[in-house]
Amino acid sequence: MLPKCERSVRTGWPNRNCSVKQAPDPDRKPQMPKNNATSAAHNLRGSLWMVAAMAGFAVEDAFIKASGATLPVGQILMLFGLGGCAVFAVLACLKGERLIVPEVLSPPMRLRVLFEITGRLFYVLAITLTPLSSATVILQATPLVVVASAALVFGERVGWRRWMAIFIGLAGVLVIIQPGSDSFSALSILAVIGMLGFAGRDLASRAAPASLGTSVLGVYGFASVFVAGALFGLWEDASLVRPDPVTALYICGAVTAGVAAYSSLMIAMRTGEVSAVTPFRYTRVLFGITLGVVWFGESLSAAMLLGSGLIVLSGLFILWRSKPRA
Repeated sequence: MLPKCERSVRTGWPNRNCSVKQAPDPDRKPQMPKNNATSAAHNLRGSLWMVAAMAGFAVEDAFIKASGATLPVGQILMLFGLGGCAVFAVLACLKGERLIVPEVLSPPMRLRVLFEITGRLFYVLAITLTPLSSATVILQATPLVVVASAALVFGERVGWRRWMAIFIGLAGVLVIIQPGSDSFSALSILAVIGMLGFAGRDLASRAAPASLGTSVLGVYGFASVFVAGALFGLWEDASLVRPDPVTALYICGAVTAGVAAYSSLMIAMRTGEVSAVTPFRYTRVLFGITLGVVWFGESLSAAMLLGSGLIVLSGLFILWRSKPRA
């Protein structure tokens, strides 16, 4: 009687040195040859959707910053969260997705809500109280923190080269905020805390139940923004203000841009290969800096340009090192 072949613990498939002929697995899908032209076209479309998403997020930030001139931060968050929550609730209903399911109370979702509240609150404080360009650049360090945290929390393997890139990117954040110098502002820490909150949210999203659709996640994400605004409003103790027509348009524009950006991001990640599409996340830096300079008259310092270069290059290097080798 011939011995059975042992299966690999890691892949579940028979080991390569097995000499016993195996019966075909009926559950295994046949490998279809890749069409390079089709793959390139999908990657191009996915990249364009990613650029559109980053432009939408930058416009959303600009509208929120403009609203901060006349509205309290807590009220901005409540209006923005309520509007986005309503839009995604309608989308979820149209898709037939249930909003109230046991999975929304799972530990990863509870952590996701907590980090979402932290990230949204402090990032909105950052873009309303500090230059939009610097807050946008600091936010781009989020993927670096996600990679480092994934290694520490989930045990993912990160080589020394990527660790060096992480430290260089985080050094870029220090170059921008310049702690210990005369130009240092404690308000710049707001963007750092917001960035850490978003990194925690992304990590919690990876552990969230796969049964929850993107629209349902959007509902609870924007609901978290509303909660953040309500909590901060209680602490701020500021009276609610009736928005003037221009500010109301800003809020509506922020909600529209935010929902469109989130939807474009989902389309981008599902259209092209992740390794080809993800680098275009950093186009948000260009859009954020441009809006900050053109709309709000912000100036760019040499320290901010150097720091942004370190953050972007470090992030691109990590993406390149993470790309599967042929």
